[in-house]
Amino acid sequence: MVSVITAVEPAWITPFSGLSPRAFGMLVTVLRRAGADTARKGRPWSLPLEDRTLLVAAYWRTNLTMRQLAPLFGVSKSAADRIINHLGPMLAYQPRKRFAKNTVLIVDGTLVPTRDHSIAERSKNCRYSTNHQVVIDADTRLVVAVGRPLAGNRNDCKAWEESGAKAADGKTVTIADGGYPGTGLVIPHRRERGQARLPGWKEEHNKSHKQVRARVEHVFARMKTWKILRDCRLKGEGVHHAMLGIARMHNLALGG
Repeated sequence: MVSVITAVEPAWITPFSGLSPRAFGMLVTVLRRAGADTARKGRPWSLPLEDRTLLVAAYWRTNLTMRQLAPLFGVSKSAADRIINHLGPMLAYQPRKRFAKNTVLIVDGTLVPTRDHSIAERSKNCRYSTNHQVVIDADTRLVVAVGRPLAGNRNDCKAWEESGAKAADGKTVTIADGGYPGTGLVIPHRRERGQARLPGWKEEHNKSHKQVRARVEHVFARMKTWKILRDCRLKGEGVHHAMLGIARMHNLALGG
């Protein structure tokens, strides 16, 4: 059966992956080097690696069900599911381990509505969600680390350490919002007990802090154009693999 959507036609790549054809080619190269296209026992894949990569990206981008997505690529529902389960973990972003001396990072948590209630909890968005701690480079807006998902009712100052984001960050200067007290991160000044307002210089610091920290919110907005982060139906590690894979594609899209 001929595929309706294929990576052979560059016009399909950007709307269904969020990447330029050049960035998509780089992504396929990374997967090929990781052994995604090596021969394996059993029935061979019905699609070439480029089309399988586009299928996974399209699933994350559109959040279509398997029943809707599979016919678009000319495969069965079970085949599409196997492709996603195979390539999803291989697309995961690997956190950066070293940073330049003057690097400044920004961290914040984002909630991903998740159908698997064994790993999610009802959170402030009134839905069962997982909390994902995301660290970005303040200058480039590139994602440098993503923590493991925790229940959505876990507050950020605890999730920062428990998710592994703190370990990935090391001793690099990191900016955060007021929800991270006692963590050693750079957070806004707060009024002391009985203080009516902050001194002028602290107000100025908070204003500049807010302007810089807003960059992580812009990253979340870009990442959530991959609609699976708005309502994730994947179970177990699926939401973590999706978050890591989308972090990699966000970086590729930002780099052109």
